[in-house]
Parts: sequence; structure tokens; C-alpha cells
Amino acid sequence: MSDLSPARLQVMWNRLLAVVEEQGQTLIRAAFSPIVRECGDISAGIFDAQGRMLAQAVTGTPGHINTMAEAVLTLRERFPVQNMKPGDIYMTNDPWLASGHLNDFLLMMPAFKNGKVVGFTSCTSHLVDLGGLGMGPEGSDIYDEGLLIPPCKMVDQGELNSLLMDIVRANSREPIANEGDIYALIACCEAGVTRLLGMMDEFALDDLEALATYIIDTSRKGTLDAIAELPEGTYKNMLRMDGYENELELHATLTVSKDQLLVDFDGTSGCSRKGINVPLNYATAYTVFAMRCIVGPDIPNNAGSLEPFKVTGPKGCILNAQRPVPVAMRHTLGQVTPDLVLGCLHQAVPDLVPAEGASCMFDLPMRHAPEVARDGGQEFAIEPVHNGGTGARPHADGLSATAYPSGVYGSQVEITESVAPVIMWRRELRPDSGGAGQYRGGLGQRIEMSAANDAPFIVFLSVERLKFPALGRMGGQPGAPGRIRIRGRENDIPGKGELRVEGDDYLIFETPGGGGFGAPNLRDPEALNSDLKRGLVTDIGAKAYEENA
Repeated sequence: MSDLSPARLQVMWNRLLAVVEEQGQTLIRAAFSPIVRECGDISAGIFDAQGRMLAQAVTGTPGHINTMAEAVLTLRERFPVQNMKPGDIYMTNDPWLASGHLNDFLLMMPAFKNGKVVGFTSCTSHLVDLGGLGMGPEGSDIYDEGLLIPPCKMVDQGELNSLLMDIVRANSREPIANEGDIYALIACCEAGVTRLLGMMDEFALDDLEALATYIIDTSRKGTLDAIAELPEGTYKNMLRMDGYENELELHATLTVSKDQLLVDFDGTSGCSRKGINVPLNYATAYTVFAMRCIVGPDIPNNAGSLEPFKVTGPKGCILNAQRPVPVAMRHTLGQVTPDLVLGCLHQAVPDLVPAEGASCMFDLPMRHAPEVARDGGQEFAIEPVHNGGTGARPHADGLSATAYPSGVYGSQVEITESVAPVIMWRRELRPDSGGAGQYRGGLGQRIEMSAANDAPFIVFLSVERLKFPALGRMGGQPGAPGRIRIRGRENDIPGKGELRVEGDDYLIFETPGGGGFGAPNLRDPEALNSDLKRGLVTDIGAKAYEENA
């Protein structure tokens, strides 16, 4: 077409952003599982004919979005474009190709115009159960953790691979939910293709080459300009984490140069025998996301803006896990990598980086006990998600019970009770859990539950910051650690493992708070009084500010 002025190209770019958002909403509205339709544990994107990501839905998680950007390149290389046909859809849940564990299905669909592939749509979402030991950290290798599907064709010219669907249903405790979620993923891809081709017709585009070049070059230049504003140098940080068998050390070295930010995990502890190991693609996704929150945050996420960020790590460290180690709960440590790299960036730009937060979701996968199924009781598998507090920001308090960095909204009490035989007795913010500081850390929350019908059930635990709380910055105090217990029992429950809950047990989960920023004695008295009146800080908690005055 003749008119490809910057203004017109920008309008097309904005239309692509609208397309991917509609694509993502299609997936959410059609999904069966609460973690998708209620919590937004998804990604959706549009890619050019080379497999480069041009736009991604705002709704979604960094772990899905940034891994999707690389996965499409892999699938495009695996399946020759000349063999693709309209209506084809490809998929995999390989943790080292998709988004880090088996429960995430990634789909890719080519878009055809005038008989040739002009681009791709892709999406990812979480399926609640794929067999194995269940969604928990107890597996000894990837084969314990469920059904692994290598890259394959899920839909052939509009015809669904019925054998593959039969295999997925046969290997799940929630076959109907899985089937519904797969259809939702297919609908998401189809919606993306339909809207993309409609946009191309509207603007008389035969291909996306000029638009892709504009998007990627503009985004790359903006990101490089933002990187150029950082002081060059090498910055190091280390976090101690609870771990499974042993405490862990996560190390990061950030090297800032004129045209690149490079993060290396050298020095990080080796892999665990249990499923908290993290494939590098997932660790990279969250590490890059954290850097992008500080460096060029206003630049849309695409192949151009992602290109200057690089992440490496020695093979076999827990952030670069190699096949076939177990990885089911890879988010437990993968979602801590933002705090790890932000600790490096804080040394370069201290006025921009928040304190540490709860980081890892308080993800509580649950399913019926084995004997319940044998005795004809209610079978279920569900994955409620709860969040802790974020770290205080350099100029504002942290956010309470907020999904950072995952972006996965907290599960609704009513939804959990409607699909599983549990009663949620309480869900409220934890007073005093935010670290004291000039700016207070965000609060964690307290969740209490029990069985609805006295039938035992299983909870798979894999959470962090029970031993090592979120630290403050610039004199701010640490947030409160998390805590898990059963009322009436003397000892707390460890943060990792399989917990059997009897029918009369009363569970109490307390999620961690975020660290504070700045010395507590600098806090505005009016802000402290407001916290006291609202019950966010108690009289006992207020002493943290008095003692540091």
C-alpha cells in the first residue's frame, strides 16, 4: 500500500494491541478452570511471519508472555511454514520449550492471507490437572509430574486431533475442565487470526513486514535509549531462600553496557531433588520482566523491546534446571528472580527500585484424598491462588495482597467454594505484616479454611518467605514472614511438601508482607495514624516506628 507514514503505522500498532487484548479476553471468558477465568493465568500474542512477537495482551503473566515469545520461534522452526495449512494449530506443554511446567499448554496458529502465512497467533493457559502426583513439588523427575506432550499438531486444517484429546482426558482428574480449557485456547487462537486478518483488510495490507519492522525497530530504539541512561557497570546481589531440603542462595550479576543488560546466575545453588527447579526460559521471563519494569516501562512488550535483555546461568543451577529434573512448582523460585535482579538495579538507580516483596504466589493446589474417589465422594482438583504484599516503593507504600510479579489475581472465596468441598472461613489483611519504613510494605493476608463435608483432602505446598522475609531498602524494615499451621497444633507446617488435611482440621495460611522503604522515623505521622485507624497497623506494630525514631 502507498500510505505507510509513521502516523498510520502507529494507528495499526494500536489496533494490534486491541486485537491481542480481545484475544486474551476470549480465552478468559471461554475457560472452565477458575485459575484461568477468574485469575487470568494466561498469555496471548500476535507474531509476524518470522515468529517475532509484535504485541501481547496486557492481561496475562510474565511467565507465560515472555516464554511464549521464545516458544513461537521454536515451533516455527520445528514445523516448516511451507507445510502449514489454514486451520492448523500446533501445541506443546514441554516445560523447556513452553512456560516451565507441564500444566501450561501453549498453542500457535498460522494466519493465512492470499495463500501464504503472514503471521501467527499464540496463547498459553494453565490446565488444572495432568495426572501424575498432582500439581505439587513431590515428584522426583518430570515423569512423576504428569503428561508431557512434545510439539505436535493439535488441529489439522480445522479437524481436532481426537486421539490427543482422548489422551489428555484419560490422564487427568479433571477431564471436563481440561477439555473446556483446550477449546478455550483454540478459540483464543482463532479469534486472534480472525481479528488480525480483519485489521489487515481494513488497512489494505498484504503482509505485516513493514508494520513489524516499524514496531520492532521503534521499540528496540526506545529500549536502548532507556538503557543508555543507566550508569554502566557490574552489580551483584544474593538472596537467601527457604528451599526444600536445604536453604538456597540465588546469585545474580547484572552487567550494564551501552546497548545491553546481561544477568548471569553464576553462584546460584544447584537443583533440588524435588519440583521447585526452574527451567532457564521461565527464570529469564521473570528476570527480564523485572528489568523492564524499571528500564523503559512505557515501551510495549515485543521482540524489539525484549532483544537488549539477556539472561544466562550455569547448567544445573536451580535457575537453569536441565531435563529431566522435576519442575512442577517452578514459580516458587522463578517468581523470586525479580527481587533478585531488582537488588542489582537498586545499586545503579536507588530512587527507582522498590523494596523486596512476597514475590512467590501463595499457590495452594488441592485435590481429593485417594480414598474419597474410591468411596464415591466428591472428586476435585483446584488451584486457589493467594498473594502477599509488595515491597514499598521509593515514593509510596507497597500494595497489599497484590499479584506482583505474577499478575495472577487472587482466587475468589465464592468460586473456590463452588467448585471444591471446602469452606473458606476467613480471608483478610494481616495487620503489621508490612515492613515499617518511611513508606510501609504492603500487607499479606490471612486465609482460614476447612473441609465442607468432613472428607479429607490433599494440599500441595510450595511457598517461600517463611524463613527469609522480604527485606526493606534504605533503612526500611523487613515484612512479616509467611506462616502455615493447623489450629490446635503446636508446630507450624513447612512451606514445601504434601499436606493431608483431615475432615476436622482447620487450616490457617498467612501470606508474607513486603519490606519497607526508608527509615521508619521518616514516616508521615498522618499516614501512620491513618494506618492505625484502618487497622493496618496495631499499637504493637506502631512501636516499630517509635523504636526507630
